[in-house]
Amino acid sequence: MARPRILVVGAGFAGVECVRRLERRLQPGEAEISLVTPFSYQLYLPLLPQVAAGVLTPQSVAVSLRRSAKHRTRIIPGGAIGVDPKAKICVIRKITGETLDQPYDYIVLAPGSVTRTFDIPGLLDHARGMKTLAEAAYIRDHVISQLDLADASDDEDERASRLCFVVVGGGYAGTETAACLQRITQTALKRYPRLDPRQIKWHLIDIAPKLMPELGDKLGKAALEVLQKRGIEVSLGVSVAEAGVDKVTFTDGRVLPCRTLIWTAGVAASPLVGTLDAETERGRLLVTPEMTVPDLDGVFALGDAAAVPDLAKGEGAFCPPTAQHAMRQGPKLADNIVAALRNQPLKPYVHKDLGLVVDLGGHDAVSKPLGIELRGLPAQAVARGYHWSALRTNVAKTRVLTNWMLNALAGDDFVRTGFQAQKPATLKDFEYTDAYMTPDQVRAHTASLTVRG
Repeated sequence: MARPRILVVGAGFAGVECVRRLERRLQPGEAEISLVTPFSYQLYLPLLPQVAAGVLTPQSVAVSLRRSAKHRTRIIPGGAIGVDPKAKICVIRKITGETLDQPYDYIVLAPGSVTRTFDIPGLLDHARGMKTLAEAAYIRDHVISQLDLADASDDEDERASRLCFVVVGGGYAGTETAACLQRITQTALKRYPRLDPRQIKWHLIDIAPKLMPELGDKLGKAALEVLQKRGIEVSLGVSVAEAGVDKVTFTDGRVLPCRTLIWTAGVAASPLVGTLDAETERGRLLVTPEMTVPDLDGVFALGDAAAVPDLAKGEGAFCPPTAQHAMRQGPKLADNIVAALRNQPLKPYVHKDLGLVVDLGGHDAVSKPLGIELRGLPAQAVARGYHWSALRTNVAKTRVLTNWMLNALAGDDFVRTGFQAQKPATLKDFEYTDAYMTPDQVRAHTASLTVRG
């Protein structure tokens, strides 16, 4: 009898934790496990701003999936672009561009999220995101190159546009990105004697009326004060009206000379969700507390792409798309798949939120572990301690700790690799959101397989 086929889509926190639990709990002959991912590493997303700032190396936050001692999962290098739950086939586009039709008995949908964008003129062509390792490395190169080019230029207008940086999004990603990158540009001024410190301008804008409202008024205000003290201009209730090559227009009418627009204004569930033609909640797949997709046999979903009921908060609440929940949903879902294989009852996911941490670089941070409000060095100790403990392997922990210590002792460096130096990269170059099929296209594709078969 053939072994049941378990297909996990996505190597984020949820997908990887699910795979690792499956490898530990299932006997080698009990099931066949496959993982679909463009890259054979798990990215520790919350530390990307520190990669962009050069505090951490890219390798230190990318944990190899092939280092596991229990590794027996087949890794398929590509991305899922469509799922036909009736035919039980997942359509995969491999990194070579070829299409693979992968059959499954159980599928775990953990494709994560993509940067949420809006119909703003010029946004997709001129904005950069902070969602992938490549984007973080590119932004670091780009920011340093703006300093180099401004230093080399004698044109005051060009200098003004190159030394103006705009970050959109007052959540954790945007706030940490603005804080970490502003700090690196201020430190770099010692190496650029031709640049006037007053010319470097950082703007953080958000359409919301408060900065990081999840932290509460007190800590949100504390974070705002840290940013303003550093010289970052924070504008709330404002967004981008138009983005150009060398200028940005705000919705309040201001026009800034600017060649760096970093867009971190929220996330949306992976477009893969739309290929199933299933019920959604604000764009995320609606699932049961056991993380099964109703009426779809053998389909499970979790993480950013799924609206998982938050039983700890009560009826009508859903788990927020955070690493904290994804890392715990993965093992629980794996246990439910094992239970399904062994004809045992499935159990619901329940987790009480442990709090929030925001590292603002240097000695600045704000944290709210278990509802306790912290700021400054104690908050940073909690923030970095939490991130360090959440890393999966001792190798990753050693690399991150070594990077932190080296940066504290030796200071920042301003090396750029020249990544895509001749071709400006934008959101469209890093997140392939136009590669997905529609539900009708998926059904037509799988039907043609049946005809050919």
